[in-house]
Amino acid sequence: MIRELDVVVLVRDLKEHGLKQDDVGAVVHCYKDGTAFEVEFVKGEGDTVAVLTLAREDIRPIAREEILHVREFVPA
Repeated sequence: MIRELDVVVLVRDLKEHGLKQDDVGAVVHCYKDGTAFEVEFVKGEGDTVAVLTLAREDIRPIAREEILHVREFVPA
């Protein structure tokens, strides 16, 4: 189950937003039916890259055993 403020992982590229599979975001809103979420993606200094409405199929919860990775953000 994904809840507000959960850390989630993008499961596909969103080239139109400069986002790539495995980028990490935070859920800022869950829609009542649980099939869509508002997810915020930020750069290292906290600047927002995008806030997107994503389907359940577009994201997954981050696993406890996973480690975060850093990449340079290149806007679309």
